[in-house]
Amino acid sequence: MRTEHRRNSKSSWPKTVVKKWLNIRSGAEEFHSDNKNKKTGRVGGIQERRKSCSDERPDMAGGWLVESCENLKPPQFVRDAQVDASLSQEDLRVFVGTWNVGGRPPQKGLELGDWLMSMPSQPDIYVLGFQEVVPLTAGNVLGAESKRPADTWASLIRRTLNGPVGSRRNCKNATGRICFSDLLALSDPDPKELRANSSAVAVGGGYCLAASKQMVGILLSVWVRTGLMSQVTGLKVSCVGRGIMGYMGNKGSVSISMRLRETTTLCFVCTHLTSGEKDGDELRRNSDVVEILRRTRFPRSRRLSKNQPLSPDTILEHDKIIWLGDLNYRLKTSCGETHELLEKNDWQTLLDKDQLKIEQKAGRVFGGWEEGDIYFPPTYKYRADSDSYAVSPSKSKEKHRTPAWCDRILWRGKGLKQLSYVRGESRFSDHRPVSSLFSVQVVDAINHSLLVARPNCGCDDDPMDELAVQVPVGRTPLESARF
Repeated sequence: MRTEHRRNSKSSWPKTVVKKWLNIRSGAEEFHSDNKNKKTGRVGGIQERRKSCSDERPDMAGGWLVESCENLKPPQFVRDAQVDASLSQEDLRVFVGTWNVGGRPPQKGLELGDWLMSMPSQPDIYVLGFQEVVPLTAGNVLGAESKRPADTWASLIRRTLNGPVGSRRNCKNATGRICFSDLLALSDPDPKELRANSSAVAVGGGYCLAASKQMVGILLSVWVRTGLMSQVTGLKVSCVGRGIMGYMGNKGSVSISMRLRETTTLCFVCTHLTSGEKDGDELRRNSDVVEILRRTRFPRSRRLSKNQPLSPDTILEHDKIIWLGDLNYRLKTSCGETHELLEKNDWQTLLDKDQLKIEQKAGRVFGGWEEGDIYFPPTYKYRADSDSYAVSPSKSKEKHRTPAWCDRILWRGKGLKQLSYVRGESRFSDHRPVSSLFSVQVVDAINHSLLVARPNCGCDDDPMDELAVQVPVGRTPLESARF
């Protein structure tokens, strides 16, 4: 029996690798969410996954797994600026956080409160991106993905945002069950407590998981205030692998697209770019950005009426975009000079040597994107469970790296205002978490009928023109990357 199991595992391994390499659809558009409408089978305007023979087992996820529907590609569009100016707007608060957790699962006793609950006012939306939620081993990169890390982190985030099970106002889904990650949070669930939670009604506060997607070590989740969840539609995901051979998922991006109040489209892009601090490695990271912008495609939704706005197909077609993650850009300086400037807390001199700022200023990457001023120390690389940078070899086998601001948050689009840009101080990994609070202008849905769509006649700047300046002349993006 054991021999047969091993034989089946070996035979399935090449299939998994081929599917990942050829980017064959294998659940790439599926994601997890709390709220699925029982009558329509939709979560924010997406279609329920067709059941297979393997779905005869009980649905323990309570409708967690959903899949986007695909349709024909409509023409590009832009929104009439004069019409937009006449609409009433409301500012929402969006918390964005990114953290490379170094392949470690959440430890018992790990608290996220200092990172997620540090804002003076409660955000309306939390966007949380993680990198290396699993070790980037050959088995994790080439083999079947384990969803356990995503479930564990979702459980921890939920407990942080909503309080412990039993005391929080639960996000009940349409099936009447409590959320799947709630079950994971219970080490020894009490049937009475489960019944109490399943019948609880989310009133006022609390957060629901709008969407969560994992690709190998990259995990992106969006949490929405319960009272706002009904106004979130068009949830879709897209993954781009930029790791081994330029296609595997050990590096790359996970993106989530959504629409607020049927009027404002948002896109959140969580990335883990090519690592390395050798000369020229920054060009590989530039190439990653180009390919992510080029290859990210969101599945089309069926338009129910002519007045319904078109669904964005690419990242740059969204009204507002936030890019977060371990971008891995380093400092163009020696380790010794960096250490000396760190001792003086001379961030400005160090930032003048930051690869991302140099590359962006030269027009080689992130043209038209913004980043807030940085007033915190470099976020990488720390020794394990320490406040000391790994700037010199220690007695352990731990790698030493020149400290750098690897973990960044950028944005693009009108109506986005950054209110804060800070880092956390958890010693959990060799990276420090980074967070930002944004004020996001959202057009009132009551005036949605005033929105018009017109073909992009070329009179305005085409956001896709940004890609033209990213690749060295005479070379394709893939040729520019070093494998």
